[in-house]
Amino acid sequence: MTPSTSARLALGFSCVGHSFAHLLMLLYPTVVLSLEVAWNRPFEELIALMLVGQVLFGVGAVPAGWLGDRWSAPGMMTVFFLGTGAAAIATGFAEGPFEIALGLAAIGLFASIYHPVGIAWVTRNPVNRGRALGINGIFGSAGTAGGAVVAGGLATAYGWQWAFFVPGALCVGAGLVLLALLVGGRVGDTKDRGRSAPSESSRGDMMRGGLILLITIACSGLIYQTTSFAMPKLFEQRLGGLVDTAAGVGAMVSTVYFISAGAQVLGGWLADRYDLRRVYFGCWLLQIPILGLAVTLAGPVLIPVATLMVLINTTAVPAENSLFARYTPPAWRGTAFGVKFLVSLGVAAVSVPLVGEMYRAFHEFGPLLVTLAVAAAVGAIVALLLPATRHAPATQPAE
Repeated sequence: MTPSTSARLALGFSCVGHSFAHLLMLLYPTVVLSLEVAWNRPFEELIALMLVGQVLFGVGAVPAGWLGDRWSAPGMMTVFFLGTGAAAIATGFAEGPFEIALGLAAIGLFASIYHPVGIAWVTRNPVNRGRALGINGIFGSAGTAGGAVVAGGLATAYGWQWAFFVPGALCVGAGLVLLALLVGGRVGDTKDRGRSAPSESSRGDMMRGGLILLITIACSGLIYQTTSFAMPKLFEQRLGGLVDTAAGVGAMVSTVYFISAGAQVLGGWLADRYDLRRVYFGCWLLQIPILGLAVTLAGPVLIPVATLMVLINTTAVPAENSLFARYTPPAWRGTAFGVKFLVSLGVAAVSVPLVGEMYRAFHEFGPLLVTLAVAAAVGAIVALLLPATRHAPATQPAE
């Protein structure tokens, strides 16, 4: 096994894992539209069942990142694939709300492994880091997009249970392939290179930049998570009869995320070539008017505006991850990314009840979108406080 082959396999499995992490975590917001009918229970009650899983998705990131640093990144990724896929299959056998909540909690716990381990795996090579993160991000966006269309299509055609059975089985299959490659020595761990690499910022900049980024990351996570949870119901309400089935709503939501997936490449290109702080701030600034515009829109025009909401948010991700990698010691990068994703994904503990309670109070999502526009304004202001970071364009491809 050559180092380049191992690195390519690592990037490949990291990308596939990114898709599964988001796909499996976002099956339920579309499945819930079928459960409203099947179980004759209100949306706000059913959507709350995903709360514990979303909390664990964030909380589990820190110990997962620590294990990735101290034990094995590919080993942890194998646990991720096998555990998350098995949990999804088990959720398909649920017969009531408690079993659904338990299954979603297990999915969240195992899925929490991906971001601190998989993303740290990618950032260990600083050459063209933005491009590598952009490619990895496309797979994450594809998983986010696929969650709605897979859940809606399978639930409509075969029943909501199959929305968990099929992707869960595929995830387990990917884990078995990675396990075979790991046992056969085809996939290695690059953590030693990370441990010996010099830090990319001064200690003062690390402290300042890291703390500031935790605030913007919380705002970004709130916007992204809340939008992804609310969008299926938002489209069901506001598209004026354009779609009237879970499959139709899922297809529309997936269209939004598929179109925005390419923004990760743009974001990676910008992150490699321009001042990271300016790129990051610009993305924050653009989100404010787009979220404000969506507050009262209805009908087909909502679709392109919703696409811009997601597109601009995801464009910022490669710059954000590049900045965070710059402000963390290489030897602790997995653990540091665990903290990052604890904050980013942990805000789902706020997002789930926020979506449910806003819907319970107003029976529509205008006030929710106003709240997200305010969060974008806070993110833009705080991003201005980051230390300036300029770097020359990289000239060789990432492995």
